[in-house]
Amino acid sequence: MSEIQEDKIAKRGLCTVLGFFVYALTTLIIIGAVGFWWGAHQFTKPGERPELNEIFVVERGQGTNTIANRLHERGLIEHPYIFIIGATVLGEHTSLQAGEYRIEGHWSAHDIVRAMAKGKTIIRRFTIPEGLTSFETVRILKGIEDLSGEIAATPPEGSLLPNTYDYKLDEQRQDILGRMSQAMVDEVYEFCSLPDLQPPSIAAWYDQTCEGLPAPLETIGDVITLASIVEKETAVPSERRRVAGVFMNRLKKGMALQTDPTVIYAITKGEHKNDGKGPLGRRLLSKDLQIDSPYNTYKYPGLPPGPIANPGKASIEAVLNPEKHNYIYFVADGAGGHVFAKTLKEHNANVAKWRKIRREQKQ
Repeated sequence: MSEIQEDKIAKRGLCTVLGFFVYALTTLIIIGAVGFWWGAHQFTKPGERPELNEIFVVERGQGTNTIANRLHERGLIEHPYIFIIGATVLGEHTSLQAGEYRIEGHWSAHDIVRAMAKGKTIIRRFTIPEGLTSFETVRILKGIEDLSGEIAATPPEGSLLPNTYDYKLDEQRQDILGRMSQAMVDEVYEFCSLPDLQPPSIAAWYDQTCEGLPAPLETIGDVITLASIVEKETAVPSERRRVAGVFMNRLKKGMALQTDPTVIYAITKGEHKNDGKGPLGRRLLSKDLQIDSPYNTYKYPGLPPGPIANPGKASIEAVLNPEKHNYIYFVADGAGGHVFAKTLKEHNANVAKWRKIRREQKQ
């Protein structure tokens, strides 16, 4: 065979190899493109179960593989590997957040990844209004069906910070109370500019003092106790500092505080009724003011032994920064607020006006 023939045969062989390589490469590209299209379609196609509306919980520390397999086991996604690859391509595979998610039937795997990456968890929350007793707070927690567990004991009065709290499904009620108690400690320590060394018990930090406390208050316990009285005496934000100032003036003069909420607490021990007729289930009577209890501020001057409710931030701030004035009396004005007086004569006139308004309201 001549050299020319051999060269032609070699060229034909090379062309065959190149042709096969091009064919194979083209086939792979086509398969890859089809595969990519199919995967992208599977990742983004809407779910086909419109009736589906399920709760799915991602626990802390769970990786993308675990989440994908659990979603597949629950029938929430069709292909776990599509979920994993899609999350990885998007760069979200390390960003899936723990929490409770509500997954709807029209969601695609992409929708689920996006929701978990953004932390669009179900928001469960409850609100504890200012001025509730610890007994009333516990009653609210016991009524939340999404929580779990029993409450060991009613926390000390004034130890729980009223606020709106988020919680997780089946979170322990006792843990919620722990968070509320810690929130109160943190709040008081911030107001008092105390170091972040917090004693283990309520009694311990109640006995501590704040820097620059207004006289005659001496301890954190005094602040919380007076703040709880201010909280129960007025629901008008603009009045809190003025009411606090009245009680401070009385304490300085050695006068009895003479505040009805403390007498109510002496009778109920914080276990207020919930029938829409007030904490006693009736009106406070004149004979109630004679009850022999250290919480009866008509009978005993000075602060009661402890808080009568859980005060909010604003009332604590009001006690730490009371309005400076010469008022030592106040009574309801019939419009939701109070009218203040510097002398007993002025006060008696204001009381007469209030009684007239109350009589007219009853007619």
